[in-house]
Amino acid sequence: MELSRKDFYTVEDIYALPAGRRAELIDGQLYMMTSPGTVHQRTAYALARKISGYIDSTGGRCEVFLAPFAVFLNKDDRNYVEPDISVICDSGKLDEKGCNGAPDWVIEVTSPSDPQRDYGIKLFKYRTAGVREYWIVNPQKGTVMVFDFEKDQRSNQYIWEEDIPACIYGDFVINIGGIIPKL
Repeated sequence: MELSRKDFYTVEDIYALPAGRRAELIDGQLYMMTSPGTVHQRTAYALARKISGYIDSTGGRCEVFLAPFAVFLNKDDRNYVEPDISVICDSGKLDEKGCNGAPDWVIEVTSPSDPQRDYGIKLFKYRTAGVREYWIVNPQKGTVMVFDFEKDQRSNQYIWEEDIPACIYGDFVINIGGIIPKL
């Protein structure tokens, strides 16, 4: 079943997609998604493992989820995203369908086909929805943009070989070059 062309979509349209098709919904606009490549998957998985390991070693209460994992950012039927990595510290936001409200930390790994969505549309949406920290990881350039929405609106850019501090955790850094070889 193919979706008819509309000016405004809802979560019901996401659920009506043909099997195997994925999309995100931001303010009623539908954005089709392609399957991630090997570099993308390796990067997301290595980061998720590193973050989960830190949370486990400190007895933390946050949970890490990898895409595809539904995030209903504004608790409405017009916003549905699947961040590559979602760190959620409030278990009350979780149910069988996914996360209802903003995750505490979101990481998006850019794809060569459409990095603009992560740097523009999602950046604005995550900030206004209440995400505390947002990382844009670009494997092609070996860079990471870190946005600390909780403390300030500024961003910092890092290269993979640098220790990158996690804003929501005062004592946790990730050196991506130490866990994933640069392209």
